[in-house]
Amino acid sequence: MSSSTPSLRIVVVNTVIFSEDENDAASQAQLARSRALRIGLLQAGYNILAVIPGDLYLSERIAQLQPDMIIIDAESDARDVLEDVVIATRDARRPIALFTEDTDKDNIEAAMAAGVSAYVVAGLQSERIKPVLEVAMARFTADQKLRSELSDTKARLADRKVIERAKGLLMERHKMSEDQAYQKLRRLAMDKNLKLSEIAQRILDVADLLA
Repeated sequence: MSSSTPSLRIVVVNTVIFSEDENDAASQAQLARSRALRIGLLQAGYNILAVIPGDLYLSERIAQLQPDMIIIDAESDARDVLEDVVIATRDARRPIALFTEDTDKDNIEAAMAAGVSAYVVAGLQSERIKPVLEVAMARFTADQKLRSELSDTKARLADRKVIERAKGLLMERHKMSEDQAYQKLRRLAMDKNLKLSEIAQRILDVADLLA
């Protein structure tokens, strides 16, 4: 994401209930943070698709709006809405930035473990919004890359196990050497225009049916 073209399409999930009591320090701090957040987003030129509540329709709204990033503007305890956002983005992961006054270490660790890319507490200044979101996007991209690499590694290991089982079956039933069994698998895969693991799985499936 280029810093000169902040084209992120953002949805803000707002859970803050403000008090009109000017002596309510906590509420005033949350109000100041929320104002700084919105000013920072506007000044940075981000596209705010909507500001939505963290209610029962959260998943439907996110699915409809299809944002690039989700920002949670939360009260002190954001666990419930964070859980809802994580569930709503489970099938289509997006970076999540959480802005809150909650400094509880356990809550911070739980939020990061749940998939929050940026956790920002207290003292938020409007000019910090853009670099915070850029770091959040970079962290999310790196995390997605690691997840993809891990998924690929698991898939390769699973394929290898299937191939080894199919080779063992051919060796046992047709009295082949390991190399002969492997070459037979390769020929079958080429003839059927299938991956080696796919033809191996078919052989195992047939063997199970005939067992």
